[in-house]
Amino acid sequence: MQFRKLPLLIAGLFGITLSLAAGAAACATPASVGSSPDVHPAQHDATDVNANTSIPPDRVKAALDAYSQWLDVVAQRNEVAGLATAVVVNDKVAFEREIGYADASTQEPITADTVFRLASLSKAFATAVTGLLIDDGHFSWDTKLADVLPFFQLKNVDASNQATVKDILGQRLGLPHNTYDALLEDNVPYEELVRKLDEVTLTCNVGQCYGYQNVAFSLIGDLIYAETGDFFYHEVDKRLFFPLDMTSASYGRDALESSKSWARPHRPNGAHGWIPFDPKEAYYRVAPAAGVNASLHDMEHWLIAQMGGRPDVLPQPLLDYLHTPGVPTPSEMRATPWRRARLSSASYALGWRVFTYGGETMIFHAGEVEGYRTMIAFFPKYQLGMVSMWNSPGAIGTDLMPMVFDSMLGLPHVDWAGVESDPPANKNIPAKTHHKHRHQN
Repeated sequence: MQFRKLPLLIAGLFGITLSLAAGAAACATPASVGSSPDVHPAQHDATDVNANTSIPPDRVKAALDAYSQWLDVVAQRNEVAGLATAVVVNDKVAFEREIGYADASTQEPITADTVFRLASLSKAFATAVTGLLIDDGHFSWDTKLADVLPFFQLKNVDASNQATVKDILGQRLGLPHNTYDALLEDNVPYEELVRKLDEVTLTCNVGQCYGYQNVAFSLIGDLIYAETGDFFYHEVDKRLFFPLDMTSASYGRDALESSKSWARPHRPNGAHGWIPFDPKEAYYRVAPAAGVNASLHDMEHWLIAQMGGRPDVLPQPLLDYLHTPGVPTPSEMRATPWRRARLSSASYALGWRVFTYGGETMIFHAGEVEGYRTMIAFFPKYQLGMVSMWNSPGAIGTDLMPMVFDSMLGLPHVDWAGVESDPPANKNIPAKTHHKHRHQN
């Protein structure tokens, strides 16, 4: 792999973001998968399901057959510019599908090697590499930010002195939701924004309430550099991308655009079309929070690792810690119809949301920046997970997820995504939104 330096502000000193050249392997066909022994051919056949799973193999097969039919409807209706999705069962890729285009203007197809912008799914890479560095003894979850980063100040002096690594990564710093995201989108530099945190009135004491952040979350990049002498992006590449064979994963806009195949962001073009546009730079400036690019093949490896299938890279005790519920997030239970119906509890852990879904623990996160949507979720008990990425607005990928999981878990069937009824007029034109990280992240 080749590396080249890109601008990411590191605590006002300087910063670099990673650009990984695209892997040398040629893009696979939409039905192909990677060569790792952990990834099996993309067939939803009952024989691919480990006999030890608690979910009956025939139920798995029926759910994946239904998912394929729902995706046919999405493709026929042109509800996304392009989408890549996979379902993993017992560390094996049981289902893989791509529909639509990486670039609607050229009709370049999406493949499993097409690189997407992950948006807030990036946060789990930041928390994982932090945990590995903590296991190595570089610092601790209780390390105080003010002890390492002299520029770090909150409006309350006591809060400044109390704030820890776990507080920023657990979204419990006490700041209002999405502090300074609007200024970030207006191209105010990250280094300036982190020095303005002391101007913001806190909504609660540090550690006492939930407040989703992108700017403050990215302080972990500065702390890692200060404590290790190495750049955040390099630690992620060395500790996660490389050992997990995530060969096309990278950080930064330049890396995205230099990928052999990459998904352009799209906006609606009339009632039934999509038009590509150039990716926006803003959230790449907060790389720990939103800077990763990856393909479906990359994310299959990541999902397997997060479900415990790669203990050589992510040991189970660390995963258990990262996935432990932290600060409660009750508003997340009311965000969508499927959440209102299925969730009985919601918390933020460390770069992950933890839901009680139909009585079972589900680990989840979603991401959104302009022209891209992403989601990843899994049930540790059943070794069942799913990841989807699409390069246009709208919640179709996230709304299909509970339909698949309902089928797997034997819950009552509900057409959460509206794929079994006539589409409403102009369905692919989303409601107007302004700050793209302020919704379902």
